[in-house]
Amino acid sequence: MSGTSNVGGRGVYEAGDQRNVKDSEKNEAERYKEGQPNSHKANDSKDERSIANKLAREEKRQNESERISKEARDSQVDPTLPAKNHGNEPSKGAKIDAEIQQEEEEMLRKKGIK
Repeated sequence: MSGTSNVGGRGVYEAGDQRNVKDSEKNEAERYKEGQPNSHKANDSKDERSIANKLAREEKRQNESERISKEARDSQVDPTLPAKNHGNEPSKGAKIDAEIQQEEEEMLRKKGIK
């Protein structure tokens, strides 16, 4: 039945668009960014790393210090500072946090702790 089609000639369908790549060409091809750093997620349940590899990674992570950005450190000192640094008005929550922080510091000063 396919020989009686009036859609087009045989050359249209037999161009070999879906050819398989030869094995010799596969081995020579450059792999796309193989072995990217941080390609394994620590909590990925489908990750096939061995238990020994996971334990070694956790041991390495315990020795690393936590890295906190400058902006995160600034926000711990003054909650409104990140918004002010970016030229924005601080949010209502940041303003409330700043007030609470100020009240707590006053209470600690009265008690003589700080």
